[in-house]
Amino acid sequence: MRAYLERRTSRAAGWCRRAAVFSAVLFVTAGLCHRYGLLETPAFLWVLVIVAALAIAALLLAAVSFRKVWNDGDRGGGDLTLGIVIALLVLVPFLISAYRGAVNPELHDVSTDLDDPPALAVAARMRTPDMNPLVPATPEQRKLQAQKFPQVTGRRYELAFDRTFDAVMALMERRGWKPIGPWLEAGGQSEITIDTVAYTTILAFPVDVAIRLINEGDTTYVDMRSASRYGRHDLGDNAARIVDFLAELDTEVAAQAGAVPAEEAPEE
Repeated sequence: MRAYLERRTSRAAGWCRRAAVFSAVLFVTAGLCHRYGLLETPAFLWVLVIVAALAIAALLLAAVSFRKVWNDGDRGGGDLTLGIVIALLVLVPFLISAYRGAVNPELHDVSTDLDDPPALAVAARMRTPDMNPLVPATPEQRKLQAQKFPQVTGRRYELAFDRTFDAVMALMERRGWKPIGPWLEAGGQSEITIDTVAYTTILAFPVDVAIRLINEGDTTYVDMRSASRYGRHDLGDNAARIVDFLAELDTEVAAQAGAVPAEEAPEE
């Protein structure tokens, strides 16, 4: 009689907790490995799929066990609660990405100059078949960027070419963006394109960046391009990177010139 009255333990609740904890551990471990170059991006993307699937499975198991725990009084409420909380925390980055994907246009290559974007010459040689190809933007993509990101425009500064170059290099150094390819010198040049690699803030996805400086005599024009290596949708990351960099460059150039930088101006 005592054994009959003893409360049962919900197996689904236990598996809910295990699946959720494993998804969290896998997410953190794989994220750190990818960030420090121990896991290649294509493999990491597959790991993210597995992480999301495990977290969703944990929530499904929670749904299965909830009725028995709540209505039948089975043991497992602690496992159930812990599993739900961890699974939801794991899914938060995916939900944020889904939202950003919904509110931003499907682009992965953004430039301040839609007709003649800065060339990613070094990146073109480094890209493999599983990466996004560096091809000219379609008319639809140009129109989409112009409509959704009108703030992505080049800058014209009333500052000498070499001093603008120094300001760009100083800002890149602060961000940890190291120039790739042949070392560049501003002296005697009328146009320079600096290639570098940036990384997304949290998961460190690689992004190829090109910054072009054009010597116009009394002024210097700066263009910028940011192109994701993986994924058809950058979730608005490239446009945000360009806007943020050029806004900070405004301040850097103002410090170099001792005056407020020239207003944003579309390239003629």
